Amino acid sequence: MGIFEAIILGIVQGLTEFLPVSSSAHLRVTSELLGIGDAGAAFTAITQIGTEAAVIVFFWRDIVRIIGRWFKSLSGKTVPRNDPDAKMGWWIILGTIPIVVLGLLFQDSIETTLRSLWFTAISLIVFGLLLGVADRVGQKVRPIEKLTWKHGLIYGFAQAAALIPGVSRSGGTITAGLFMGYKREAAARYSFLLAIPAVLGSGFYQVFKVIKAPETQTPWSMTIIATVVAFAIALVVIGFFMRYISKRSFMPFVIYRVLIGVVIIVLLVTGVLTPGGEVPAIAFQDGAQ
Repeated sequence: MGIFEAIILGIVQGLTEFLPVSSSAHLRVTSELLGIGDAGAAFTAITQIGTEAAVIVFFWRDIVRIIGRWFKSLSGKTVPRNDPDAKMGWWIILGTIPIVVLGLLFQDSIETTLRSLWFTAISLIVFGLLLGVADRVGQKVRPIEKLTWKHGLIYGFAQAAALIPGVSRSGGTITAGLFMGYKREAAARYSFLLAIPAVLGSGFYQVFKVIKAPETQTPWSMTIIATVVAFAIALVVIGFFMRYISKRSFMPFVIYRVLIGVVIIVLLVTGVLTPGGEVPAIAFQDGAQ
């Protein structure tokens, strides 16, 4: 990977992380089209640190308020335990548990088998259609203040589905929110806030892994370039997306997901793209030992 490829992948990550189209799928396909093979789960997770930094900047006031009131509510003296912001802190913690547990349990499959472009294409189509159905039948009346612990947990499992490239973290959680009757902007706002601990945790975990085995990963300089570019692009995209969904439906994203999924299948069938997702030979060697 050179500077050009790093910048392109950073742009792709920043453009697609918060749109319900799956940034990991786009990184997976783009890296193949650039001729550098699969950039890898570690590269994807680390560049997402840049996009989550954009979320922190964009929702800074909300985040500071939620954290502050959550801490103050622990004693129940200055802030009641049923305070909306305090409860939001608890629901974000609760909603993060599924992706942590499932991510650790299925880490090997997530980093190998599930990165096959066949999984990516099918996920894009299936979960794109689910988003379309949710946007059509969802009542879209519940504000974010009406979030409950049960709904927070459902959001968490929807986010965990995004461990499969092609599902989309924002797409999965927004789809769940719409099915549960939340307004579009409420579903998106909670989706972005919920992603912060999971994405940062995953990103810094991969940083630790790369430090331990740097020779197996993309060079640090290229990863940093892509991460910085992703941050700058994502900051613009978040503002656009929040304004867009307050007035319009998700149907353009549904159509786009289905079309991209079909295109990937065609490219796989014709041999233009290779599916990848194979378990590296070293994994078999380690297992044999």
